[in-house]
Amino acid sequence: MKKKTTTPSGDSRRSFLKKAGLGGLSAGLLLNESIHEQLEYLTQKVNRNGVPSELKITDMRIAEISGVVFRTPIVRIYTNQGIVGHGDVRDGAAKEYALFLKSRILGENPCNVERLFKKISQFGHHGRQGGGVSGVEMALWDLAGKAYGVPVYQLLGGKYRDRVRLYCDTTVSPDPHEYAKRMQERIDQGYTALKMDIGINLLRDIPGAIINDPGGDLKPWQYEYRDYRLTKHPFTAVQITDKGLDRLMEFLDVMRSQIGYEIPMGTDHWGHFGVNEAIKIARATEPYNLAYIEDIIPWQYTEQWKEITQSSTTPTQTGEDIYRLYGGFHDLIEQHAVDIVHPDPNTAGGILETKKIGDFASQHGIGFMQHHAAGPVSFLGAVHAAAATENFLWLEHHAVDKPRFEDLVTGIEKPIVQNGYVKVPEKPGIGVELNEEVVKEFLIEGEELFAPTPEWDEIRSWDRLWS
Repeated sequence: MKKKTTTPSGDSRRSFLKKAGLGGLSAGLLLNESIHEQLEYLTQKVNRNGVPSELKITDMRIAEISGVVFRTPIVRIYTNQGIVGHGDVRDGAAKEYALFLKSRILGENPCNVERLFKKISQFGHHGRQGGGVSGVEMALWDLAGKAYGVPVYQLLGGKYRDRVRLYCDTTVSPDPHEYAKRMQERIDQGYTALKMDIGINLLRDIPGAIINDPGGDLKPWQYEYRDYRLTKHPFTAVQITDKGLDRLMEFLDVMRSQIGYEIPMGTDHWGHFGVNEAIKIARATEPYNLAYIEDIIPWQYTEQWKEITQSSTTPTQTGEDIYRLYGGFHDLIEQHAVDIVHPDPNTAGGILETKKIGDFASQHGIGFMQHHAAGPVSFLGAVHAAAATENFLWLEHHAVDKPRFEDLVTGIEKPIVQNGYVKVPEKPGIGVELNEEVVKEFLIEGEELFAPTPEWDEIRSWDRLWS
């Protein structure tokens, strides 16, 4: 007698399908229940609005904030499946750098990050001009991670570390002892890597400290048609006398006497002067074992950087204003012109390009830091890039004195910064969402929260760069 076959129902059905798994689908073809009914049951908890292959960009808008951070336009990219991605245009940059790209990405699948980056990357450049491309790239990674349900670092190949070490700036004081006290306060907060701004601005009231002094507040002095701040270093003819140099070294001496030699400490913002003065300073700082001397001349002068690097044991570092690996980092790294590269993900081209810069530096035995001075979304985007890059050293935290900085985002354990480190987010995408109520508090005057931007929907030019 042929045995009767029955279809599981109720609790027995649930148990049967759980045990059968996908194999149960094949068996189901022999049962009375249709394959469609079984598929519907097995996938009842699947989000049917989250199919990565069908994801499309439908809109892009901006909310520009200030006060809680440097002036920063926040990018939001919308999709047909209801998920949104966020990124920051670099601090101090124009929101139009990002809005200009909207027409190039509408209707595209944001998960194709590298392809879209190649489409929009021609519209970025060095300094703040890289902010639009970089902010959009970060928002695309945020969307891709959310669509696939994984953190961004996983999409980059995984992570080397579970937490990322920070370095922080210290507010300048003309009194070296007050300056040292402020540095100590950073250490007391848990920071294990520091940076101080030190330079000829601290010599403004000392007669005979500077030759060709640009002026008491560094603003009135003119090099023909440009003011001092807009004049590249080789063209100012500024020199530092022994008297001036001794005063600057006094700051370092007091600093090291206060914080000791266990803490890495770098320096920045020395002033605008040529390669000879830079070498003079680099050599003078050697007894204080600086972790690096940053941007002592503009990044473009590769040969001069190499000369400085080879003339002193003080490590050299540059890169926060360089756009892309092959835009400037490649030559600095390949020629060993600096000891450490220092991209800002909000200028360099975003998360993946920053990792590529770090990887290329690693191949050449060069260290890798990250600059950052925008909002918490891109700060955590930088954390993902740092986590996924082997030779990473430190990431800048420029909002130590901004108590509402972390309030701008939700969905993450707080405080985000703990004892000078950030845990690498494990949630999908960058790992946070915006706290819109707090964002509203810091919108710049006249700005709306993610107001519509239909005027940027249409391409207005032929973008091809070849014939």
